Amino acid sequence: RRILMKTGLILLIIGHLNFIACAFVHGTVLRFVVNPRDAVSLQYAVANAASGISALLTISCGIAALMLSRYLAPAALKWALLALSSSSSLGCLSCLLGMAASIGLTLHSQGRALLAPCTPTSIALSPVSRECPFDPTRVYSSTLCLWAISLLLDSMEIVFGVRCLLLTIDLLRL
Repeated sequence: RRILMKTGLILLIIGHLNFIACAFVHGTVLRFVVNPRDAVSLQYAVANAASGISALLTISCGIAALMLSRYLAPAALKWALLALSSSSSLGCLSCLLGMAASIGLTLHSQGRALLAPCTPTSIALSPVSRECPFDPTRVYSSTLCLWAISLLLDSMEIVFGVRCLLLTIDLLRL
């Protein structure tokens, strides 16, 4: 019970932190950058949205693990935790790959897709102007830092999601 409770608490905290990181990236950069005609910016948006969805799956897995640590009897809760932990782990794995691709594309293009809404004169004149809706001087580094944090949190979600999956398999005696 104690191991399942600790795993559930860790999943709950990591899921919330990853969701907050995804919200920061979307709120500060991606809402201005996403263009449906640009494949790179669309990949950024899809990877970020998928990371937010997997964070919600991780949060629900943590809640189910906490409930199961308190009430071990219901078999339906065990099966629900099995489904949640496996889908959360697979979702986090796909988000890990998507975030790694986003970081790679950004480093390869040196952030050109992130600065696409800004004109070159608006970048040189002032940090925030009418031509550029966000601060272009820090968008590259802050986006990469937040994606690196999300990458780290996704890997931690995978580890603890698999741990929760193994604990649930042990409880179900499979």
